[in-house]
Order: sequence, then structure tokens, then C-alpha cells
Amino acid sequence: MTESREVAVLAGGCFWCLEAVYRDMRGVEKVVSGYANGQTPNPTYRQVCSGETGYAEVVQISFDPQATSYRELLDVFFAIHDPTTLNRQGADVGTQYRSGIYYLTPEQRATAEAAVAELAAQKVFDAPIVTEIEPLRNFYPAESYHQDYFARNPYQPYCLAVVAPKVAKFRQRFLDQVKK
Repeated sequence: MTESREVAVLAGGCFWCLEAVYRDMRGVEKVVSGYANGQTPNPTYRQVCSGETGYAEVVQISFDPQATSYRELLDVFFAIHDPTTLNRQGADVGTQYRSGIYYLTPEQRATAEAAVAELAAQKVFDAPIVTEIEPLRNFYPAESYHQDYFARNPYQPYCLAVVAPKVAKFRQRFLDQVKK
């Protein structure tokens, strides 16, 4: 990756949802579904789903900061998932579905903390934000069948019921940030 590229790692429930949204975002060059901040080396999906590895389902987003900012990625992040539910997004329950921002630089940490503080001060949500903000300790890509999942399986029931509405919400709310 060239110096003009940055990486963000975010957890907001099932990685299929986040991946589908960020693949459509202007400035995003690559999105990899994976697992972050757990204990087991090179975990499998089955291990992560057990809730015993400490991993969160995440997306690793490579983006061009000249085309979109880290803060814009976070604005989308907070709009497409519920950051007030601990270890859950809708029917997906477990620590692997927690809300998290895993920063790679002190600047990312400061930006994430400022975003949470602003949302809390504006009372955007009816409950406190429980999104964890931690340094990225590790990241492992998910199995190949999880990559581009929504694009390859748009009519799968979970995709129709959960992923598609999040993609539609992003496209409607952030029309100026959708890739042309």
C-alpha cells in the first residue's frame, strides 16, 4: 500500500453488513472481512462464533484519505449499526458482534473519541454508546467464503433481511459518498 492510503478496522455486528456498505463508499479501495482483538491465533469462523476466542467480527478498510476521511468512515459506521447495544446487533448476539473501533494511530484514537463524545453530547441515541475504542492488537482475514458475501449472495435470506436494508440506508443517507 502506498503512503497515501490508510487503514481502518471497525466492528459493528456481522461483518457482511459493514463490508457491503463500505465497498460502496467513495474513497474505499478494499474491504476485508475478518476477526480482530482476540486470543486464538488464526481463528476460524466456528471458533469466533463460539464466543470463546475474544474476537470481534470486523472489516479492515483500506481507503484514500484524499477521497474520504477517517471521520467520514466513522460517521457512516455510527449510522448503519446500533452502538448502544452491548455484544449484539439485532438478532446477532455474542461478544463477536460487539461495536468496536480498533485504531492504528493516535490520530485515529482521538478522532474516534471525539466522534463518540459529539454523538453523546448531541444525544443522537436514546441510550449510552458502548462502542469500545481500543488499539488494534491483531487481525486475521475471515475465510474466503465470507469475502464479498453480499455481492455473491444478494438473495440469501439474511442478506435480504439484514444486509440489504443497511446498504439502502447508507445509499440514501450518504448519497454524496456513494461510489459513482
